[in-house]
Amino acid sequence: MAEPKPQFLEVRSGGTTRRLAFLKQDGAGPPVVWLGGFRSDMRATKAEALAQWAAKQGRSFLRLDYSGHGESDGNFADSTLSVWLEDALAVIEAHTSEPAILVGSSMGGWIGLLVAKRLRQTAPSHAPCGLVLIAPAVDFTHELMWPELPPAIRELIARDGVWMRPSAYSPEPTPITQRLFEDARQHLLFGQPIRTGCPVHIMQGLRDPDVPWQHAIRLVEHLPSDPVKLALIKDGDHRLSGPDDLVRLVAAVAAISSS
Repeated sequence: MAEPKPQFLEVRSGGTTRRLAFLKQDGAGPPVVWLGGFRSDMRATKAEALAQWAAKQGRSFLRLDYSGHGESDGNFADSTLSVWLEDALAVIEAHTSEPAILVGSSMGGWIGLLVAKRLRQTAPSHAPCGLVLIAPAVDFTHELMWPELPPAIRELIARDGVWMRPSAYSPEPTPITQRLFEDARQHLLFGQPIRTGCPVHIMQGLRDPDVPWQHAIRLVEHLPSDPVKLALIKDGDHRLSGPDDLVRLVAAVAAISSS
């Protein structure tokens, strides 16, 4: 079966226009929205599994590529968390008409929480009705990435503005920019209560080399007023894309849908 062709949304910001690729499957609500990870794309394994489930169930499903990701325009190194958050909000606001279930993987978990926060402030009637977070990399720039960088790499970033980090998930290195860290500072969530106003289901692998399971526990501690479920997968890695993991993911989304 041929892959579906993307649709595109133009987002105007700061005097410029960028074109975002997205895929939308029409169906019943609440809509499910996929928010991918750092340098991932909307055709990743978990997103495809949810697309198949949504098609079988007649559910509305929406996914996008952030700027500089996948089939969207833009240079990855020029983008920041603010840009990616704006991308997610633009697509959600343009292509959903009721509260959605946000499914965020890795960095997408952080973006999902930020989307929930923003919508609760600006459009309460459109705030999400549920969150499913997979290895949520909340505040990863300052909590997980920067502390692990050797002094020489920190100096290189400060001097050159970018470090080309070798990637375990791609043959191409990932540009890590000074701009990324500076911009992310305004979006940090830890250190104060996080309120989503909806059920939250977290999936976390105990063998995740990128987001340690203790980070997920810390997130749970920052969600004092929301109903939260945390599933720790004993042999789970960061991607959580194995057959059993995909079954768990679909079950988590379906459970929130029926609650």
